[in-house]
Amino acid sequence: MLSKSNPIKTINIVRCLFVILIITNSYGQSSTYNQFWNEIQFTRTISEKWATEIDLGATYSSTESSSNLFANTIQRSVRGWGHYYFSPRWKFSSFIAYFNNRDVPEIGQFESPEWRFALQGIYYFHKTGYTLSTRMRIEFRHMRNQDGDYENVFRYRQQIKYLQPINSKVLREGVIYAVASDEIYLKSGAKVTGESFFDRNRFNVGAGYLFSDDIQVELTYCNEFLPRNNGNQTTNAASLTISFNNLLESVKKKMASKHNHEIKDEE
Repeated sequence: MLSKSNPIKTINIVRCLFVILIITNSYGQSSTYNQFWNEIQFTRTISEKWATEIDLGATYSSTESSSNLFANTIQRSVRGWGHYYFSPRWKFSSFIAYFNNRDVPEIGQFESPEWRFALQGIYYFHKTGYTLSTRMRIEFRHMRNQDGDYENVFRYRQQIKYLQPINSKVLREGVIYAVASDEIYLKSGAKVTGESFFDRNRFNVGAGYLFSDDIQVELTYCNEFLPRNNGNQTTNAASLTISFNNLLESVKKKMASKHNHEIKDEE
């Protein structure tokens, strides 16, 4: 069982990981890119236990000749999720996605279409005033390499995440929250992604705001370190995520409410 001092311990652990990350990046670093990640999420509740989700994403990046983070559109993606809420502490998910990779620095400056399938589990440590969670994800990636051949890449991701509401004890309409996470990636070797077993480390810190129970915006800074055979890479990214929950149902309710008011006014 977690003690009351765990949030401080967690923050200290994340800080230490970040310091280690900075030190690691400064040694043998060969290239740095600035990027902007944008994702729009549409979630729909099916039942008390099940939900579906569709994500639309786009990634923009600087180049070796330009520091402008919007210099190149390097990736677009669409992803379909299925979520199962097993218990208040466990959430299991799976997705299938298509990534249109173009000019992605981490895999090389060539077009590499990719199909991706994943299984995921999240365990939540719910506490008054904050939430700590750990996420486990296994990904199967079917990617085209520079020779035009498709390769299969298996990747495992482990994340720890800390989320704390700022102006409330719970997440609800009008609440601002702080979020921080660190994630490591381990993968099988392949020509398209490199032969190293350690794929990358990703550190995120930022904040979010709930406009309502159905609309949420999150803006974070990401520092990502990628060791590669032809030179290590560091990515500094701004990430914007906009989430809509039961959007169509909310629109229908508002339209129905407006229609009922108009009928009453006519009477």
